[in-house]
Amino acid sequence: MTSLRFNVVEKAFQAKPQPVAVPDGRPSEYFGKYVFNREKMFKYLPSTVYARLVDAMDNGAPMDRDIADEVAAGMKRWASELGATHYTHWFQPLTEGTAEKHDAFVEHDGKGGMMEEFSGKLLVQQEPDASSFPNGGIRNTFEARGYSAWDPSSPVFVVDDTLCIPTIFIAYTGESLDYKAPLLKALRAVNKAAVDVCHYFDPNVKKVMAYLGWEQEYFLVDEGLYAARPDLLLTGRTLMGHEASKNQQLEDHYFGAIPTRVAAFMKDLEIQALELGIPVKTRHNEVAPNQFELAPIFEECNLAVDHNMLIMSLMRKVARTHGFRVLLHEKPFKGVNGSGKHNNWSLGTDTGTLLMAPGKTPEENLRFITFIVNTLMAVYRHNGLLKASIMSATNAHRLGANEAPPAIISSFLGSQLSKVLDHMEDSSTDELIALGGKHGMKLDIPQIPELLIDNTDRNRTSPFAFTGNRFEFRAVGSEANCASAMIALNTAVAEQLAEFKKEVDELIEKGEPKISAIIQVIRKYIKISKPIRFDGNGYSDEWKEEAARRGLDCETSCPVIFDQYLTEDSVRMFESAGVMTRKELEARNEVKWETYTKKIQIEARVLGDLVMNHVVPVAIEYQSKLIDNVYKMKQIFPTEEAEKLSAENMAIIRKIAEHTSYIKEHVDTMVEARKVANKIVDERAKAIEYHDKITPMLEQIRYHIDKLELIVDDQMWTLPKYRELLFIR
Repeated sequence: MTSLRFNVVEKAFQAKPQPVAVPDGRPSEYFGKYVFNREKMFKYLPSTVYARLVDAMDNGAPMDRDIADEVAAGMKRWASELGATHYTHWFQPLTEGTAEKHDAFVEHDGKGGMMEEFSGKLLVQQEPDASSFPNGGIRNTFEARGYSAWDPSSPVFVVDDTLCIPTIFIAYTGESLDYKAPLLKALRAVNKAAVDVCHYFDPNVKKVMAYLGWEQEYFLVDEGLYAARPDLLLTGRTLMGHEASKNQQLEDHYFGAIPTRVAAFMKDLEIQALELGIPVKTRHNEVAPNQFELAPIFEECNLAVDHNMLIMSLMRKVARTHGFRVLLHEKPFKGVNGSGKHNNWSLGTDTGTLLMAPGKTPEENLRFITFIVNTLMAVYRHNGLLKASIMSATNAHRLGANEAPPAIISSFLGSQLSKVLDHMEDSSTDELIALGGKHGMKLDIPQIPELLIDNTDRNRTSPFAFTGNRFEFRAVGSEANCASAMIALNTAVAEQLAEFKKEVDELIEKGEPKISAIIQVIRKYIKISKPIRFDGNGYSDEWKEEAARRGLDCETSCPVIFDQYLTEDSVRMFESAGVMTRKELEARNEVKWETYTKKIQIEARVLGDLVMNHVVPVAIEYQSKLIDNVYKMKQIFPTEEAEKLSAENMAIIRKIAEHTSYIKEHVDTMVEARKVANKIVDERAKAIEYHDKITPMLEQIRYHIDKLELIVDDQMWTLPKYRELLFIR
């Protein structure tokens, strides 16, 4: 194994950038080449069918089977011209990944041969096995039926020889078993609530879209080095490994020159992403060595989520072509930055107005303040739920250190916007509104610069920061499906906007002028939601104490945090918005607890194997060499001199014995603790037991392994070290 480590290190050093085939033409010319977008729809569908499909995409209009048959025929003709021979319903089960089953475009022709066929029925609906995916007990193995159903609002695309159809995934009894179905319902809810509020300012608004721009962080590791680390291979993170002498302390990697081999990977990835209609725009080195970021132009939320799931799959595929493995785990390496996926979220109208952007008139700024304050209220009321929406066994390692936001949800607004809200809070309604003669109402709301909303530094420790014309939800993990956070956020904002409209309408019915009613309610909300606003250091102990005094959720146990989905406030919110039922929420929590347990269980098993098969044998072998040296010293030198000369070796021998003894003893203890935990039937209780008992043991054992790594002869250590994993590109 020692030779394996040095062989893969040598091979990684010699690796060269792979050539990348660049398509003819500019990126704009091959953008969406493999996507059945509106341009392709118009070409391959009859005009009446095209109009009906566009109506379904834009307005949710129903489509009958005849229309579906014609759409399927056009899709198949287009896909076949690109070499597609199969189709699949592409969906997002509760695994954080995607799922697909490929079927060929073939049927019996009734004459002993085969014919190519793709009907509307096959386009619209399929029947995968629901019991084989995480379902939280909704479906049993003997009740396996589940349905995937086409989502017309997300365009189909071709990957290799397969036509991929974005779909929702539901149980035979109607419960959602995926992320897309509740996301679509949450987006519908926020659309309705936001349109109603927009009508206070512009009666022409007919639709409000939620927009999402994600920033995908990731690590790249040479494929050979990755294969020589069983922990990376099986868990996605290093369960051991002492920090390299140099990591990110010189701050020389961030925005530095992109290594040539990595640049080739990025170029290849961007080309394939653009061909699949993913509008990638930004690429750069991130803070940690071998860490990078990819970001697209923002898109409609549902499509953005689909594109992020697709890009993560594409990254894994392209990385292997270039001799890399992409690490999407939130904390693959201890002591350096973890990877997040900042979710830049905003709302916009069909009239072209960004609701999170300041306007040019006082009235437009009142609309802006209305949506900002209602968002703050939603985040304040459901801060625990929003934390639960981004929490996982993997993201728990990242939060609260190395520039990642803490596990307490708060919002950073910057000095300028904070002053505006403070001014509104401290002023009376009469002071904010003065009659302006012929010009009607004049609002005493300070003008907010359109281009530069804030000239203060960005607060990297804020989980939910306002950044000019959007909110940046920074707590989302790099491996996560963005839909989880977007479902919670959009539903919470929808509920809050509906409550806002109800309160304003009640005041108007009592004779209060509309503007006055809006300002009264906004002023009340500014005061109520003030605890969620925090511009300071989110890492400090003082903030943890202050957050608790403010009534914010400060829970740090991942399994307990999931309880937020089942509070009465959360259940009422999801059910009233028509997003998820109590049964669906309970099932999802069962999946979350079970997944948490399994991830920690796998890590514990892998660590135990590595300890007994790599770490301890190597340490004992080195210890034996030192012992042999001590004996030989006694044969050469007088006893007193030999003891003096061998004192350092004796100290190392003793240290190795202490570390290996601790490791073996605590691995055995961990195995017994797992046996006890595994007997617990209740998934929540089992997950808590793993969190409280097993997870701390992983870190305790790791400490002693990392100490041994510093002691043992480098030539004998079998596993690639941090300096090799992080600095060989």
